[in-house]
Amino acid sequence: MVSIPKGTKDVLPAESYRWQYVEDMARQVCRMFGAREIRTPVFEHTELFLRSIGDTTDVVNKEMYTFDDKGGRSLTLKPEGTAGVARSYIENSLEAMSLPIKMFYFTPVFRYERPQAGRYREHHQFGVEVYGSDSPIMDGEVLSLAYTFLKKVGITGLLLKINSIGCPTCRAVYNRALKSYLAEKVGDMCENCRTRFEKNPLRILDCKVPGCKSIVSGAPKIGDYLCDDCKQHMAALETYLTDAGIPYEIDPNIVRGLDYYTRTVFEFVTDALGAQGTVCGGGRYDGLVESVGGKPTPCVGFGLGLERLLLLMDAIGVQIPIPATEVYVAPQSDAARKACLQVVRQLRTRGVSADTDFMGRSVKAQFKYADKLGAKHVIVIGESELQSGRVRVKRMADGVETECNIDLLSDYFEGA
Repeated sequence: MVSIPKGTKDVLPAESYRWQYVEDMARQVCRMFGAREIRTPVFEHTELFLRSIGDTTDVVNKEMYTFDDKGGRSLTLKPEGTAGVARSYIENSLEAMSLPIKMFYFTPVFRYERPQAGRYREHHQFGVEVYGSDSPIMDGEVLSLAYTFLKKVGITGLLLKINSIGCPTCRAVYNRALKSYLAEKVGDMCENCRTRFEKNPLRILDCKVPGCKSIVSGAPKIGDYLCDDCKQHMAALETYLTDAGIPYEIDPNIVRGLDYYTRTVFEFVTDALGAQGTVCGGGRYDGLVESVGGKPTPCVGFGLGLERLLLLMDAIGVQIPIPATEVYVAPQSDAARKACLQVVRQLRTRGVSADTDFMGRSVKAQFKYADKLGAKHVIVIGESELQSGRVRVKRMADGVETECNIDLLSDYFEGA
């Protein structure tokens, strides 16, 4: 037998409804905010991720699935969704559309890392990307969309943590101050942080190693180095969040893990399970489109992992409704099977979910099967029903039976 690759997971028929529920809720919220779906390829040219994500990130250095195709071209299974959207925006001249362009996606992403609960080598993201507006109000709109979605799927105890990592101008000033602070301490830091010190010192703030976290706790805060424009951007965003009733706090250590972020960065966390855990994250990336060959274009968005979200919903106790068959039609004899199929066809034509027996089960076994399907009603058709043209509709919740003309069943259930 060939088994599933390490770090991947099947979504089985018994649980796929949970994914569909979350995706349906996301689509509803995106529709409310005027966002439309975009779908991009599972793999892209490797250069796209090198130029967008940054060659100092763990994603590029350690986690990408990269291979040469038969033509010798270097391709990579996408490790995140944003870069592919940027490439599509440029290649399809989406800037010619009315701005801003609000997009969302569901996509598999691939990272070679140690599999853990809710984090697989192939996992799935829901993301939102807005192109064309540099207004802090648009940052707030994106945050409001994320907040609305998370509340809609039952996530409680939500807190938004935000920070500004500035624009390239003020970030350069901050990087010099940060390097000056870390210069005598870098030798006590992990190997990754020693590399980051030379290439991208801001990334050190994102390190999860306890010793490094202790060192950076006393580092200069980037908020003290923001230029006037970046300060005003952050202040306007805070006003929006207050007006929108979204609870937030400033966290100077949020920098996010990818190099394309500018100004606003954020994470939604929840304390619903005790200790705070991150639910989703994102920010503004005004230099991304230009970095992959397009015209300067302001962008803001977020992404969240669906596997981790579903685990959190389970842990909180969110009840996801299980889809049920409305009507199960049980043949009592071989002669009745044709009539049962006809009833099922009529019901489905009217938009009623219906099923029947295909296994030659006894009526008793069919009732057990109907119960497993969650069927709300069961109809048994045998010789007497065929002769009289009338059937009894049994409501499974309480056993109540109603008599109905067999030719009027589709009307009966359409009006139920």
